[in-house]
Amino acid sequence: MASRQNSFAASKNKNKMMLNSNSIGNKIATARKKANLSQAELAQQVSISAQAVGKWERGESMPDIITLNRLAEILGVELNYFSESFAPMAMVTEAPEATSDTSLKNQSTESPAGEQNLSADKAGKKRNWDMSQVNLVDSDFSGLKNLHEKFSSANMQRCLFIGSNLSGLLLNGDNIDSCDFTGSDISNSQIQRSNLGNNKFKSCSLKETAFSKGNNINGCDFTDSDISNSQIQGSNLANNIFKNCSLKETEFSKSNIGDCDFSYADFTSTTFKSSSFGKNTITNATWNSTSFIEMSIQDIVFEGTLEDCIFENSAFYGDVKFQNATLLNTFFKNNKKFKRVQFINCKADKITYAFLQSNLANLTGVSLLS
Repeated sequence: MASRQNSFAASKNKNKMMLNSNSIGNKIATARKKANLSQAELAQQVSISAQAVGKWERGESMPDIITLNRLAEILGVELNYFSESFAPMAMVTEAPEATSDTSLKNQSTESPAGEQNLSADKAGKKRNWDMSQVNLVDSDFSGLKNLHEKFSSANMQRCLFIGSNLSGLLLNGDNIDSCDFTGSDISNSQIQRSNLGNNKFKSCSLKETAFSKGNNINGCDFTDSDISNSQIQGSNLANNIFKNCSLKETEFSKSNIGDCDFSYADFTSTTFKSSSFGKNTITNATWNSTSFIEMSIQDIVFEGTLEDCIFENSAFYGDVKFQNATLLNTFFKNNKKFKRVQFINCKADKITYAFLQSNLANLTGVSLLS
C-alpha cells in the first residue's frame, strides 16, 4: 500500500513539473509570435540552437534563469510574465544547446534567483545575481553590477566581466580560467580556496581584498591594478604579471610568490612575512618602508632606492643581489646565509652600513654615503 502511495505521489509531482514546463513553453511561444519572431530568429538572438527553442515551447526542457531573463528582454515582457507557474528551485532545468558563441551581452544588471527574488522585486527591493555553482563557457557578463557574495563553487572558462562592479565579491572554491575582468571593481572582496588561471585583471581595483585559504593564482595579468591595503595569505602565486601595480600596505603571509613580474610596482609599506619570494622580476619597483620578515628570498635583484626597509630573520638563497642600489635607514637583523648576498655598486648611509656589518655582509661593493 505504501509503495502504491509513493508511486502515486511521484507521478503527481512529475505531472506538476511537466505542467510547469508546458506553461513556460506556452508563454515563450505566445510572446515570440507577438514579437513576430520565428524560432530560428529567437534562437539567433539568444545564441542557441533553434532546436532548443522548439524543446522549450513543447515543454520538453526549460531555460535556466539567466537565459529566461534574456528572453524577457528580447520578447519585450517583464520577467514576472513567466512567474505564475515558474518554480526554478523545485525543478531540474536543462541548459540550452549552445552554439559556438554563447553570448549573454546586454544582460540586465540585476537578476532574480527565483520566486523569492521576484517577490522582493515586487516590494521594490534590490535583486542580485546568484552565480553560485554555475558552469559557464564563453559567456559575456561585461558591465555586470551588484554581484555581491554570490559566486561560490563556480566553474567559468573564457567569460567576460569587463568593466563590471563586483565589489564585495566572495569567491569560495571557484575555478576561474581564461576570463577577462579588465577595468572591473573587485574591491573589498574575499577570495578563498579558488583556482584563478590565465585571467586578465588589468586596471582593476582590488583594494582591501583578502586572498586566503589555499588560492592558486597562476598566469594572471594584474597590470595597472590597485591591490593596496589587501591581504594575501596562504596562497600560491606563480607566473603572474603585476606591472605598475599599487601594492601599498598590502600584506603577503604564508604564501609562495615565484616567477612573477613586479616591474614598476609600488611596495610602499608592504609586508612580506613567513613566505617565499623567488625568481621574481622587480625592475624599477618602489621600496619604501617595506618589510621582509622570516622570508625565504631567492634569485632576486634589488635595484634603485630602498628606504626605511626591514630584512629580519630571513634566509637568502641562490643569486641574490643588491645592484646599483641606494640603501637608506634600512634594517638588517638575524638574517641567514647573508654572506652569499652580492652588493654591486651600492651606496648606504651610516646606520644601514652598520646593520650590514652586523650581518657579516660582504661590503666590498658598498660605499658609505657622506
